[in-house]
Amino acid sequence: MKYIKTLSLAALAMMAVACGNKSEEKDATAQEEKVQVKIAKVTSQDIPQTETYTATVESDVKNNIAPNTPYRIEKIYVEVGDNVRKGQVLVQLDASNLQQLKLQLENQKIEFNRTAQLYQVGGASKAEYDNAKMQLDVFSTQLKQLVENTQLVSPISGVVTARNYDSGDMYGSGQPILTIEQTNPVKLLVNISEDYYKLVSKGMPVDIALDAYEGETFYGKVTIVYPTVDQTTHTFPVEVTINNAQQKVRPGMFARATINFGDKNHVVVPDEALVKQIGAGDRYVYVYKNGKVSYNKVELGKHLGTNYEILSGVQPGDDVVIAGQSRLANGKEVEVVK
Repeated sequence: MKYIKTLSLAALAMMAVACGNKSEEKDATAQEEKVQVKIAKVTSQDIPQTETYTATVESDVKNNIAPNTPYRIEKIYVEVGDNVRKGQVLVQLDASNLQQLKLQLENQKIEFNRTAQLYQVGGASKAEYDNAKMQLDVFSTQLKQLVENTQLVSPISGVVTARNYDSGDMYGSGQPILTIEQTNPVKLLVNISEDYYKLVSKGMPVDIALDAYEGETFYGKVTIVYPTVDQTTHTFPVEVTINNAQQKVRPGMFARATINFGDKNHVVVPDEALVKQIGAGDRYVYVYKNGKVSYNKVELGKHLGTNYEILSGVQPGDDVVIAGQSRLANGKEVEVVK
């Protein structure tokens, strides 16, 4: 019995030593698991709230030139690319009926004058006078319409952008003979989120970038703000006009229009603070407080050099981790180093 008691005391002593060693190892491990991190304080600043929209350049005015009835085309006086002025004759159509109508009009003028003289002396009735006057008006209108339809003129000053027929062709009811476009000014139509509706007004400046002129900026202004919002896309159209006196900007060019909706005071964090969640597009930052870090989801704004604008998720004055994130987890204790 004495032997057994002695053995038991020895065993207890060994167990106590073992437990003490484990406790010490645990404390040492806890010290080792503290991740060293670097932190930076979050600041705020006024940031321009700009948005960029893509669009295709359009002519300010576009006219399709065609007669209202089928005619044979006698002569087309312009080619694609020609500049034309308002009122310039562009197309002469077959006018073989013009001379006959002119002769009929002259005969009707003579008949009307004779009837008018007889009416004045009582030799013709009021009905005969009115009938002669009506016939004269009919022939005059027909001649005017025929002249207008056989000589097609440009209603605007612009450039010929399409020619679909040649001299001698018979015009049908399909494509217009010519298309004339006014290219000074030119315009863009952009669709803006309804969130900005109250911030958009006529006359607002717009910066324009064109792929055709890399590195060059053109300037436009808002000229029309459409009064309705699309129920599906929750956007509204805005027309932007660009002065094009030098004719560098051409219809069909691809453009990017940038509009500044004013400044807002938002926080910014260094690029190094952002962590991307694996398998998702969400961004996070680790916020340091009282020796521990929290894993905060953030909403990104614009990239500003080496910083990012943050719309939500951190506050001014917060400390965010900028180095050592790979070993961190939410709630983990850390050691801050310089």
